[in-house]
Amino acid sequence: VCLRGISMAAKKIVLMLSFPRDEVGNQLLTEDQLDEAGIDPYSKVMSLEEYRELFGENKHPFTGVDYLAYYGEVIEAAGAEVEIVLANHATEILNYTDKVINCDIHTRKRTRRILKDAGATVLGMDEILNAPVDGSGFNSKYGLLGSNKSTEDSVKLFPESCEDVVLGIQKSILDKTGKCVEVLVYGDGAFKDPVGKIWELADPVVSPAYTPGLEGTPNELKLKYLADNDFKELSGEELREAISARIKEKDDNLVGKMETEGTTPRRLTDLIGSLCDLTSGSGDKGTPVVHIQGYFDNYTN
Repeated sequence: VCLRGISMAAKKIVLMLSFPRDEVGNQLLTEDQLDEAGIDPYSKVMSLEEYRELFGENKHPFTGVDYLAYYGEVIEAAGAEVEIVLANHATEILNYTDKVINCDIHTRKRTRRILKDAGATVLGMDEILNAPVDGSGFNSKYGLLGSNKSTEDSVKLFPESCEDVVLGIQKSILDKTGKCVEVLVYGDGAFKDPVGKIWELADPVVSPAYTPGLEGTPNELKLKYLADNDFKELSGEELREAISARIKEKDDNLVGKMETEGTTPRRLTDLIGSLCDLTSGSGDKGTPVVHIQGYFDNYTN
């Protein structure tokens, strides 16, 4: 929908894509195909015609879509001429145009800086609909980033100002039950599929809003490390008691300590949001409430 809307406003679109995969891992080619063709993706620039001559049609292994053909069809159906280029250096686009919409997500600030330094006029997807237009929806921080197709002509934007929602849910549950429940709003999880190689996070962040208790990172000991090193002479109940005591005595900040090596060095919101996304999916389950219990328990509980 976004590509069609942009194309409707232009006479010609030069669509430049990275290869062999896009930013979140959707593949146009495999690394093996590049190796067999003797192509260095960091220096090579390919036209669509050269790509077809070398590699033919390549459909996505899960969706069955040839994305180069699909994107071209979307642009042409909107009334614009299309030229597709494959390259991995942002400045390559300046050989075709100096007016650029950079559509990457997690590398957008660097891409924008590089292009502006090279003299381009650049607009990011996060700068489109970051304020209302004639009463439209908007996302002040992310614009069109994180949007999803709603109808053939409209998108649903990434959540805006949902801090009051999570705090309101937390307060409502506390008032009714006396229990303090942490709450977050989540979108895409941050994990990589080992088969399709897709890195799921196509949203700008995993969680746009969460209650204060979810701030920070895990502060955990690696039990296998303790069992195999500090307490390698112990077993059974003695080992369990020794590990339990170490957990109870651990520092509030274990950063840099060897006994934490191998634990998950990620933010709590990214971990919990990914768990929620894996549970709910994005298809016909709808948009459920995911209730997680025991997440902050440890071996001593």
